[in-house]
Amino acid sequence: VPRLGAHRAATAWGPVAVFRTRDDKLYAIEDRCPHKGGPLSQGIVHDSAVACPLHGWVIDLERASARDPDTGCVRRFELRLAGDTIEIMPPIAHELAAE
Repeated sequence: VPRLGAHRAATAWGPVAVFRTRDDKLYAIEDRCPHKGGPLSQGIVHDSAVACPLHGWVIDLERASARDPDTGCVRRFELRLAGDTIEIMPPIAHELAAE
């Protein structure tokens, strides 16, 4: 995953977007904007957020939710590094209950 970029991965939980910030932090969230379902993996990464390519909603990667004034959230996934491989773990437990 390049800095300020994303990679889309097919998982058992559906498409997941893995993002890398300028300071090399990695985040994984559902690859679906809560607004109209746009592919977040095709959005522009800035700071710790991504702008949806369809309508510009800004999704906070740490909170996995839209920034004000917009509302909505997506599932967030923990990541584990195994050498050069990024492993996507199951959705965070409290977020499974929201499905």
